[in-house]
Amino acid sequence: MERRDGKRLPAVGFLTVVRNDQHGLLGGYLVLNVNGRPLEFHCTAPVKPNRAQEILFGPALEPYLYGEQIGKTLIAKSEVQPLAVCTDLAAVLSVRQFVNLPVALVLPAGPDDRPEPCEAAPLDGPSYRVDSSHPAVSLATFRLGRNRLAVASGSLADRASLASSLESIADTFDLAEPFERIRNAIDEARRSTR
Repeated sequence: MERRDGKRLPAVGFLTVVRNDQHGLLGGYLVLNVNGRPLEFHCTAPVKPNRAQEILFGPALEPYLYGEQIGKTLIAKSEVQPLAVCTDLAAVLSVRQFVNLPVALVLPAGPDDRPEPCEAAPLDGPSYRVDSSHPAVSLATFRLGRNRLAVASGSLADRASLASSLESIADTFDLAEPFERIRNAIDEARRSTR
């Protein structure tokens, strides 16, 4: 989205997937301006893998569905190109190979979390499985203002990009909060289509 003077308005994308036992997987993508106001919202129709897909994909099914099928599709629909995309699910990090945007996993706040500058935050790199058909992918975790984030170790350049893009809002913007909005919006959309 652009202002009248031609400059891009800063925005952040939030992408998550909701699992519903009856309907399957529902993806939601919310783009917010830096004040937390919605610019766009998209959600998918339910995606439910069949038994043959579950067998053939094995442990690669979840990253395939979350990243390639759901995440890539939702981001492509968006008219606003955000500064970055945040997710609350590690499997969604697999979308990074399909988009030209930094993608970060928003981690839950710990009991002793306090804001510290991103530059001072160490890469502590615990291992998480992003695509369980391959060896564990190490995540580089760091703080950005009051937020704890992680990027796949193969996307370390995203860390610097996130720091420079989101630094101005990092102390005041809770990057975990929009995921609840997405879940509620998906639930509302599902109810209204009955």
